[in-house]
Amino acid sequence: MEETPEGTPVGVDDPYAVAGRCDHLTSDGRCRYALDHAEGDPEFAAERRSEGYACVVADTEAAATDGESPDWSRCPHYRSTTDAKACARCGLEEVRLAHDEEARPLIEEHHLSYGNRGEDDADTAHEITVGLCRWCHTKVHRSFARIDDDASPDPEGIAERERRRSEELSEMGFRSASERREE
Repeated sequence: MEETPEGTPVGVDDPYAVAGRCDHLTSDGRCRYALDHAEGDPEFAAERRSEGYACVVADTEAAATDGESPDWSRCPHYRSTTDAKACARCGLEEVRLAHDEEARPLIEEHHLSYGNRGEDDADTAHEITVGLCRWCHTKVHRSFARIDDDASPDPEGIAERERRRSEELSEMGFRSASERREE
């Protein structure tokens, strides 16, 4: 299993197996990195420009009709980050309260890829993240729990989510001006 630089497990053997589409891939199959960040890698941008900014992997993504995922490791600028709306392991959904800035999120960003440890060129590391609830995040790092385990949400996580939903619903309730004045 892959490990963090500190030696704790990340929950997968191959981060690319659970990684999503590249954050730089546009809907028409072009590489946004080459379009917007050409100064970061001029050679890469020039190569993409000569091919109409076509993604290095997108052609294989369209051809992957047999159920195989594209080989995202082929692109030097691949990045797949999470929107962190639900836990990738147990499915617990995030509930954020807009006015409570100090409340810790239910879903946290969990890094699956920590670059090319042992190699000199750490700049070729791919950022790959998924969303995990706080409880699954702890289980993955402190044990040998895996991201693809068939897991149910932790009872504490369900209780916290429901507490937040109740608070959210109570805020949406109608109170007349006279009721608010009395308070």
